[in-house]
Amino acid sequence: MGTTPTGADRLLRRVVRDGGGWTVALGAVALTGAAAELALPAALGLAVDAAVGGDRSAWWPAAACGLVAVLMVTDTVGDLGTGYGTARATALLRRRLLRHLFAADVRTVRRYPVGDLVGRLVSQAADAGQAGPAVVLGVVALLPPLGSVVALTLIEPLLGVTLLAGLALLTVLMRAFVTDASAAVAGYQRVLGAIAGRLLEALTGARTIAAAATVDRERARVLAALPELNGYGLLGWRLLARASARTAAVGPLLQVAVVATGGYALTAGWLTPGQLVAAVQYAALGAGLGAVLATLHRLVRSRAAAGRIAEPLAHPVRLDGPDPLPPGRGELRLRDVRVRTEDGRPVLDGVDLTVPAGAMVAVVGPSGAGKSTLAAVAGRLYDPDAGEVLLDGVPLRRLRRAALRRAVGHAFDRPALVGETVHDAIGLALPGASARPPDGGAPATAAVLAAARAAQVADVVARLPDGYRTRLVDAPLSGGEAQRLGLARAYPAERLLVLDDATSSLDTATEHRIARAVADGGGGRTRLVVTHRARTAAAADLVAWLDGGRLRALAPHRRLWADPDYRAVFAPGGDAP
Repeated sequence: MGTTPTGADRLLRRVVRDGGGWTVALGAVALTGAAAELALPAALGLAVDAAVGGDRSAWWPAAACGLVAVLMVTDTVGDLGTGYGTARATALLRRRLLRHLFAADVRTVRRYPVGDLVGRLVSQAADAGQAGPAVVLGVVALLPPLGSVVALTLIEPLLGVTLLAGLALLTVLMRAFVTDASAAVAGYQRVLGAIAGRLLEALTGARTIAAAATVDRERARVLAALPELNGYGLLGWRLLARASARTAAVGPLLQVAVVATGGYALTAGWLTPGQLVAAVQYAALGAGLGAVLATLHRLVRSRAAAGRIAEPLAHPVRLDGPDPLPPGRGELRLRDVRVRTEDGRPVLDGVDLTVPAGAMVAVVGPSGAGKSTLAAVAGRLYDPDAGEVLLDGVPLRRLRRAALRRAVGHAFDRPALVGETVHDAIGLALPGASARPPDGGAPATAAVLAAARAAQVADVVARLPDGYRTRLVDAPLSGGEAQRLGLARAYPAERLLVLDDATSSLDTATEHRIARAVADGGGGRTRLVVTHRARTAAAADLVAWLDGGRLRALAPHRRLWADPDYRAVFAPGGDAP
């Protein structure tokens, strides 16, 4: 009964195929080189016999020189094919992983530290991309030893048996190396990814670490796994050194055994001098099975890296629906929506909520009530575990991605600004030409200008060195200004704005202007606003009060304010209605 191939093995086979024509060419070149390598001892032997017999017209010396030239050419072309094939396969693998991560559920990406994912994408993808050349060269490297067994058997069966026995011992030694080295390499890559994840966390929170004066403690936390990493690294090198030493010892002994057997056969008259020369060369080829060790080590690294990349690839992606969005004004409806954590704890538990078209609904509740999760499923940042979310009567799962992203805009409390310039960051969700900075003297496209004004960030951009063309890395933005850029990016959405605590870092005056713009209709769009402020809730048409993952009430703010539990949701001393 066969075993089911693992994700790593399936991915490895795909990577081999991704090498494309370069991998095929490498295989052809490597086979040509192996054939020349096997033919060379025979040609040398025949050249010796011709010289001993006084046949000066024989062409075997020229044939031997031609075979040496073929070996030189195949080595050079093989290196070229290895480089190009590896580069092509690595690029395709990185694109595949990136596409999958962007298409996967947001919760899937959060399972892995960003630094760990970067390590898989950069370092381990490069290791896995070498699978094609490693497999091809590994298989072809077996041909000279096996061909040597056949050639020696044809010359003298006793020579073939001697070489075969030695090769069997070398095979056992290398199999043990592959098994032990696989665990060492996988452990090394895992710990390296953990260190990279902690390092990125520390760099992201550098200001907090400096303010808390915990630099030494944080350095120790980041490098805590360094002894384990060192252990795996030393183990890998020890295994390689041990296997190399064993094959290095067995190889010469195997050659001596074949030469001794050949010498006896020569004295017994079973061999000619030329056949003995060929037998010595074939013995050297056969003993060269130990040279496969380097290729095996590369294949072990490729397989371990493929296993690391296969982990995030194993998570399902959100499939695009086939349907366009029909005419409508943005009615949002959640039907018995349930979301659970990996350990089964409910985050949203049977939420039924209707947000009328064009209305503003504030979402409030204590910390951990499920507010951000509700905002995420409202725009299909991820799908609920059960239940359904509909926009204008169409389940979000059924909508085409482009239609959904045109219709729904998200703004967050800590937005990630994506793009090269400020214009790119605001125009990220805009279609085609509207997202690109205009040619000529215009500072920005009309759509970007309108979004910046609506988010009260146009004056901030005007003060930047190059306005909308200022590079983000050169833009000295405060937390509130970054939030406003995030709001501007979401503003062009056609039917539904989802604001997840997106004004928490703004000053009171700016927040009031934005809240008034959002509350005054937002261009006729529906608005779902996660907030901790009573003033924002009071400005909404309705308030969705979440508690423990359930919808406790849906009513106007003034009606709910009579409930002391509702008032306790807002910070003591906060703004009253």
